[in-house]
Amino acid sequence: MIAEVIINRAAKKLDKGFDYKIPKTLEEYITVGSKVLVPFGSGTGERIEEGFVIKIKEKTPYEVKEIKKLEGNLKNSQIELARWMGKKYFCNVSECIKLMQTPGTRTKEKKIQEKKVQAVYLNKDCVEIEKEIEIGKIKSEKQKKVINLVKENEGITIPEIELLSECTRGVVKTLEKNGYLKILEKQVRRDPLKNKNIEKTNFLKLTEEQEEAYEKIKKEIEENRFKEFLLFGITGSRKNRNIFTINK
Repeated sequence: MIAEVIINRAAKKLDKGFDYKIPKTLEEYITVGSKVLVPFGSGTGERIEEGFVIKIKEKTPYEVKEIKKLEGNLKNSQIELARWMGKKYFCNVSECIKLMQTPGTRTKEKKIQEKKVQAVYLNKDCVEIEKEIEIGKIKSEKQKKVINLVKENEGITIPEIELLSECTRGVVKTLEKNGYLKILEKQVRRDPLKNKNIEKTNFLKLTEEQEEAYEKIKKEIEENRFKEFLLFGITGSRKNRNIFTINK
């Protein structure tokens, strides 16, 4: 199967679909609206770019490269809306698609960077370590404390060890050097909406001016009359809140 992909770049000449082969392993997952990573360019100038699938087809007349990775999915209706917006407002479809994405993940350059932490694990069998403690090979109480903490909480981070054991990073590094612990880099996925109470926005009260605008527009909608309205307000005066409420 072939995916027609629009590259997530502002250049006007890239505002069109490019064909890519869908790997067999991703055929059941990639759909219209999928965000993917694809090789783009030729020769030494080839690089990996972010793009959006705008069409799925069975074949292409071109010799094409393969999609490298699937990053996420949007709905088909969102892609259609983006294409309509691009045509109506004379802008790149990729720019419109970005408006459909979760805040904080909209572009390759600006999306939330995955946080990396140093996770600590035992590098030897628990029984073997206990034996070495018994024969006095590990004498430091601080080292014993850190080993017991890691044994009960494998994957714990160095700052957490410092906080819970009241031992320094140097103790952890010494145990790593002596082969008792290993420190691995671990990726932690971050959710940009984790601490945002989205439901709370349902209870926001409109200001007097917003209420006046809302009632006028609502009246036209209820009477099935098409009428254009211009909302006037400075940046940050919550014009979008009126629109959102009416759309609901």
